[in-house]
Amino acid sequence: MNIRFALAIALALQAAPSASQVTLTVDTPMAPPAWALAQRALLKANAEAAEEFARKYLDDRGFLKCVERWGGNDGPDDAMENFHNWTLAYALGAPESILRLFEKAWEGHLVQYTRARAPTVEMARDGMYWREFVTAFDWEHNGEGLAAFHFYGLGRPADAAYLQRVKRYAGFYTGEDPLAPNYDRERKIIRSLHNGSRGPKLTPATERDWGGEPVPGEPERLTRYSTAANIAGDHPLNLCATTLGMNAYMLTGDSKYRDWVLEYAGAWRDRVIENGGNIPTNVGLDGRIGSGWDGKWYGGVFGWDFWPRESGRNYYMRGARLAFGNAFLLTGDTAFIEPLRRQIDNLYEAQRVENGRILLPNKHGDNGWYGYTPNRHFDVQRDIYLWTLRPEALQRIAEDPWIAFLSGRNPAYPVDALNAEFERMRRGVEGLRRDDSAPDTRASDHPQRFNPVTTAALVNLTLGGNDPGTSGNTLHSQIRYFDVEMRRAGLPEDVAALVEKIDPGGIVVTLVNASPVHPRTLAAQMGAYGEHECESVTAGGKSIAVGAPWFRVRLAPGAGERLVVKMKRYARRPTLEFPPL
Repeated sequence: MNIRFALAIALALQAAPSASQVTLTVDTPMAPPAWALAQRALLKANAEAAEEFARKYLDDRGFLKCVERWGGNDGPDDAMENFHNWTLAYALGAPESILRLFEKAWEGHLVQYTRARAPTVEMARDGMYWREFVTAFDWEHNGEGLAAFHFYGLGRPADAAYLQRVKRYAGFYTGEDPLAPNYDRERKIIRSLHNGSRGPKLTPATERDWGGEPVPGEPERLTRYSTAANIAGDHPLNLCATTLGMNAYMLTGDSKYRDWVLEYAGAWRDRVIENGGNIPTNVGLDGRIGSGWDGKWYGGVFGWDFWPRESGRNYYMRGARLAFGNAFLLTGDTAFIEPLRRQIDNLYEAQRVENGRILLPNKHGDNGWYGYTPNRHFDVQRDIYLWTLRPEALQRIAEDPWIAFLSGRNPAYPVDALNAEFERMRRGVEGLRRDDSAPDTRASDHPQRFNPVTTAALVNLTLGGNDPGTSGNTLHSQIRYFDVEMRRAGLPEDVAALVEKIDPGGIVVTLVNASPVHPRTLAAQMGAYGEHECESVTAGGKSIAVGAPWFRVRLAPGAGERLVVKMKRYARRPTLEFPPL
């Protein structure tokens, strides 16, 4: 093969050459495979579809065209949930326009919901937002509203306003902000299920605290929360707040944010282990499991035994997945994965098999497990496998289509998955074009069904990462890319990537430049945040040592190559700072 490796050496102030300057030059011709052409087309189409969505649902100020309401049915969080993956699409390599549209929506919604009021709701009578953040609500909703904000740092870590906001928001939860005393440092709890920039709501939550102002013809907006008054004390949903501390640490390197994430996640890890591997859904203001719900670990709003007829409304896993993943990313310590593994094992121990299908309990009450449903936790199980790469973590998800592809058993997956994303986009665009809802009656969550931006398959295929979802998660991945010439995050124009194999020693990834005219240069970073170290890269039988969390690849026009990347996992401090470009 006609492949050459070049080590670019530059001396500065008599310093030794930096391993980060390793450059791999690939000039082996490769006709772009179908998956590569589909990736490039999907990245471009994401931006085009986003423009049409924004024209439909945003006004000139960036305000969402909707009725501004408070609550769990339709509230401020839904305004930005409409755009939950737009910043992630940019970080993957979608055109700059999609980030500009997000910025317009984000800045507009901050003004819109600071002005918006719910006169009979304690925490919203003077504005639904204060200090550019929700005044006090639960983290099922808070996390969803912040998802796109979290991913913004992947593309714009040097944005001064973003840094200021991340630090302010994190300060609401570290215990350092006297105006938002959400965190009890002594007991290591967030003090209420409703929390935010005005601090915790410790008094019982009324139906209007949950559902907002009455809406004619929709009494269920209030009545569905008639038993949800007891919100004092901690809940695993609050663990979603750790992503704020995580981002603050990765932007600043300030250990106080890391220490808080590990302290709070560590306290919850200990609670889960103490509770036999089951995630408790309430911790009292005294710091004891179940003390606010008659001693029942399975009590609590949005808990194991709440709304028993709605088996899906049990949010014990959402915050745990985020927080324990954050703590593991910071430390590489598998003790933070253990609570998730134990919980999954407990559910499987209680399984039922009906018509050949395994059903797992999603509820627990006075009489034990109930609410059996098909497995809801493939995302968590994928996380556990990808974090540990242990064979035993693979057994229950071996037939998952993406995992089967990585195991060499589903070669059609890349093209099939990308084609499915195009179909999702087509349906979204078709739906928004047909949508004739009037802005003066439209709910803020109404456009979500038409969001045409699709990123799940791109995260799987290009990064070797599990889809982070919509809950305010951190991105976990094997690799990430930067455009050296444009000095931005994401795959350079014309370049596609396919992570084909993941094992404890590293990954196999194919890179291809679909342009027959232009060369492209990228920086390949190990992990979403440089948390892994690249030991070496091998292609065409030749290897080069790297010894850094990144290396460069120069792709000649129409060239491509399969790279074997050997890495040491979780060997470096995660950071949002770009590699040298």
